[in-house]
Amino acid sequence: MFPQHVFPDTAEIDGQGRLVIGGCSALDLAEEYGTPVYVLDEATLRNRCRSYRAEFEQRCPGAQVLYASKAYINPALAQIFNEEGLGLDVVSGGELAVAIAAQFPLEKVYFHGNNKTSDELAYAVDQGIGRIVVDSFHELDLLNRIAGEAGKVQDILIRVSPGIDPHTHAYTTTGIIDSKFGFSIQTGQAAEAIRQALALSRNGGNLTLKGLHFHLGSPIFELEPYQAAATDLVLRFAAGFREEGLDLQEFSPGGGFAIAYTRDQEPPAIGEYAETIVATLKATCGELGLAIPTLLIEPGRSIVGPAGVALYRIGAIKDIPGVRKYVSVDGGMGDNIRPALYQASYEVVSAGKVNSSTSGNGTYAEEKVTIAGKYCESGDVLASDIMLPTPEPGDIIAIPAAGAYCPSMASNYNLNPRPPMVLVKDGKSRLIRRRESYADMMLCDV
Repeated sequence: MFPQHVFPDTAEIDGQGRLVIGGCSALDLAEEYGTPVYVLDEATLRNRCRSYRAEFEQRCPGAQVLYASKAYINPALAQIFNEEGLGLDVVSGGELAVAIAAQFPLEKVYFHGNNKTSDELAYAVDQGIGRIVVDSFHELDLLNRIAGEAGKVQDILIRVSPGIDPHTHAYTTTGIIDSKFGFSIQTGQAAEAIRQALALSRNGGNLTLKGLHFHLGSPIFELEPYQAAATDLVLRFAAGFREEGLDLQEFSPGGGFAIAYTRDQEPPAIGEYAETIVATLKATCGELGLAIPTLLIEPGRSIVGPAGVALYRIGAIKDIPGVRKYVSVDGGMGDNIRPALYQASYEVVSAGKVNSSTSGNGTYAEEKVTIAGKYCESGDVLASDIMLPTPEPGDIIAIPAAGAYCPSMASNYNLNPRPPMVLVKDGKSRLIRRRESYADMMLCDV
């Protein structure tokens, strides 16, 4: 059975059992643009943006949705997010440069990161970025000096670490005490950071503290961590600084909202995340006598992830009797590092023979196979021991939920060019990132 919920909203199977995305045949897209190729469905992108805005704004008027650019950003996508009324969360000078190139309103851009360089901070301040989320004492001092030299007063948030374990992968857990991110509440560092920031605001410094931010990790399939972190820790912690001058104008529980990568995964709906976060915010602020601050949320994966499908072409097939059948494709860990890095699992379908047949009993014979990449690593495996219609060289396979982190973490390992990206809508496709050439990969060599 076709796992519709892990594919883009517009995905369907035609009468010949072929995958169609955004009204475009996956086989035709593979032929026109080559493989591997990332396909992004514009309708899904816009639908997810609108759902986030609607679910949070109807519960908490004035809430702001900031797209987490690290999931993947380029100028074309930044323009879509601007059209849909989102802000941006960036984590590097490069992501900020994309926002500037797309003429994104910089007052709606928030700059995160645990070790922003002085050049990045100066660039952000000079360009008029909306907020910088301060992550260390070093950054607090450095940013104050840079803003002063620029003759500006920079608005900031302080990133705190609430010490909540969201039960996700160790590499993507960020809100626990043992993390490189943020000021820990438990150790007293968060309190000291707030006091230093308030002192800079009062005593002729160049920073204005607007609020607090935290991020628990990703992907988070549970609702309780958001409630525990927001209620029991961060808001109560913030309330303790009212008499010291903290005016909590903005409050961000970050992002980390989960998506389904496989047919058996069912993450909470956007409305469920919204209800948990907003209900907790309102109840706790009411109990503490706090004015409700502007709520900021930072979805990334959960917007662009479901919109993306990666297409590959099968090449060599190696059958080891009684052991394993390796089906190799023309991509792998260079365009999707997540299986090797996080042991991530994905659905895989044969794009030309999904779940129906042009003859016979209406189904294809299946066998257990392992999808291997072309990179010179034994660990370059995209999916292990999955059932797939009997594969043949030249077949196109499709891996959904590939819009987030697959393209942004892509590399030129083994000097393979990174894939192109195609946006599809209403039966038409357009290239929004071309495939790299060999010459591209040598442009910086001297």
